[in-house]
Amino acid sequence: MGVLLCKWLLPVWMSAVHPFYMSVTEIRYNQPRKSLEVSCRIFTDDLENALKKYNKTSLDIIKPKDRPAVDSMIARYLRQHFALSADGKKLHLRYLGYQISEDAAWCFLEVMPMAPFRHLDIQNDVLYAEHDTQGHMIHLIVNDQRKSTKIDNPKAAASFDL
Repeated sequence: MGVLLCKWLLPVWMSAVHPFYMSVTEIRYNQPRKSLEVSCRIFTDDLENALKKYNKTSLDIIKPKDRPAVDSMIARYLRQHFALSADGKKLHLRYLGYQISEDAAWCFLEVMPMAPFRHLDIQNDVLYAEHDTQGHMIHLIVNDQRKSTKIDNPKAAASFDL
């Protein structure tokens, strides 16, 4: 009886488990270079599926046949779903590229030159259209001081004061 009950409950229990969707973004002000360096860690399969959907094409971001085309798709996607403003001025993020590490794609962006700032606003709805439970951990590092926050879909805005 116990084995039968477990066999019946296991599918019910497993269907109640929801996947966990989280990206990590680190924003670092590099004083000597006068730059704002941004790295976004996004699960590879989630990013790839979003790019396939938005570009209506098949692709492999781990072993791309056309790396410049994939870079272009990632840059366009991030421009549409990630933005920064410092002291009320929208920043122009330059996409530098991406690197695969284990199960994640690290996407790199930069603002240069970047003057010191007192307030930073972040808009981040990366993967929100794909996952209702998508969340983002956001870290800001300025003068070796780290501030962090977390936002969850549908909230897409975060702010830091220095």
